[in-house]
Amino acid sequence: MSWLDNIDAAAAKKGKKVETFWQFVKFIVVSLGACIVQVVSLAILYNIPAIKDLSDTAFHWWVFDYPVIEGERCGLALFISANVANILAQIVAFFINKEKTFNSSANIKVALPIYIIFTVALVCFSAWLNPTIFGLCVTKFGFGSGLSLTIATAVCSTLQFVLYFPVDKILFHEKKEKKA
Repeated sequence: MSWLDNIDAAAAKKGKKVETFWQFVKFIVVSLGACIVQVVSLAILYNIPAIKDLSDTAFHWWVFDYPVIEGERCGLALFISANVANILAQIVAFFINKEKTFNSSANIKVALPIYIIFTVALVCFSAWLNPTIFGLCVTKFGFGSGLSLTIATAVCSTLQFVLYFPVDKILFHEKKEKKA
């Protein structure tokens, strides 16, 4: 039995509230890791020449508004890099949370489609909110595109963190059977 399994078992023995608190602590760690994946992949994607070249192309579709701001890298480059990075972070978080945070044996065929639908909704929300915060940081506060992008991504990640825990807690409610 690993040290994490020992802590999980000790928390479970103390009752549901302690077990849920321990899951929340693990969820925070996983979310921070997913946030790091998101920020690093965003920085990498945002600097790929083929994507970087799309900074001067405005992207307006449905509720998504990624304008070109003079002197800043944004537009379609921001839309692509921010959303791909967000999706990569959610893929990492799904599997780690299922296996380590909630120790769940939930059926992937059931949990994954629900998670995907929820994730698409959150990614769309973040895709709308991210350029709004980015634009505010650049135009109102005079921050550069790098800092503005980091702030916008951090705000969206925080909102997703708050919303994902209860959803994951419901989706991953089935516990793995302990091997003897």
